[in-house]
Amino acid sequence: MQKSTIQFLLINCFLAIVLISCGSVTKNYSPKKLDKTSYEAPYFSDAKTDYVYKANITVYGHEISSIFITKKINDTTHRVVFTTEFGNKLMDFEISENDFKVNSIVSELDRKILINTLKEDFRLLLKKQYLIAEQFENDSFDIYKSIDGSRDNYLFISKKDQKLEKVVRASKTKEKITVLFNSENNIFAEKIQIIHQNIKLKIELNYFKSE
Repeated sequence: MQKSTIQFLLINCFLAIVLISCGSVTKNYSPKKLDKTSYEAPYFSDAKTDYVYKANITVYGHEISSIFITKKINDTTHRVVFTTEFGNKLMDFEISENDFKVNSIVSELDRKILINTLKEDFRLLLKKQYLIAEQFENDSFDIYKSIDGSRDNYLFISKKDQKLEKVVRASKTKEKITVLFNSENNIFAEKIQIIHQNIKLKIELNYFKSE
């Protein structure tokens, strides 16, 4: 296991969650009449496609690189695999709205705090169906609020081209996770960033183009 990987794991074992006070998540948005009651996210939905990305993970100033692969294996579940750049498997799990199953994981990665963090991140990334409770807008986006257990998810749809560009997961008063999508066609995201607001963790996924 590479030194940077060990550092990453040790840091994750002792992550300190520091909540920062702020106002209402929607304070800068204008309410708007609801124009839909559900929304289907367009990304990672093709069961025939293996989605392969180079993953760069930055946590408290330390970096680790790997390969991220995901595939839709049935109507509700995705399989997710992380490997080293040399093809050695680091983690293999299946994830859906209600279930999470670890198929395999290297012992150094088998830490509850790390697994729970990745579970929340990739459940949000791969989420397909949103029930819409409220709608807002600003100059650039229509913003749909979807209630998800004790949290709320906010979907930012570009007014210019109707692309899903951002999903924000939040409590009633604090943003927790932001997922940014860079997509040319609103079907396949070429670049994705997962950014945590309350811990220094960022995951960047760039589409892997084999030569």
